[in-house]
Amino acid sequence: MATDRRVSRVASLIKREVSQVLLYDIKDDRVGIGMVSITEVEVSGDLQHAKIFVSIYGTEEARRSTMEGLRSATGYIRSHLGKHIRLRRTPEVVFLEDRSLERGDKIIELLNQISHEHKNSDTAGDTTQEDDPEAQQ
Repeated sequence: MATDRRVSRVASLIKREVSQVLLYDIKDDRVGIGMVSITEVEVSGDLQHAKIFVSIYGTEEARRSTMEGLRSATGYIRSHLGKHIRLRRTPEVVFLEDRSLERGDKIIELLNQISHEHKNSDTAGDTTQEDDPEAQQ
């Protein structure tokens, strides 16, 4: 088993290399439809498996198409990693869609909505007390 430090170094190397491949080497039009960014790479302790989490900006159809393109390019990406990263065995690569950014945006939107409603209810409550002479006494 590799040390935690080595696993994190290999993960960052894979992230950098795959980012470069996605920018410059992939010719599949499906990958270019949605804007793709690699959010995280998880490498197993034995360095044999790599999960690459990608965030895709675009419509649902663009996401689906981009994921198909990434899955079809897996063999090419793995061979590229084998040539550019010095490891005894090149890890198996799996692409997974990361929707955490969308969930974060949705949560922020809901919190802002609750805050806005709370402010409106506070200002509505303050005006009713000022208009009522019995409440002031």
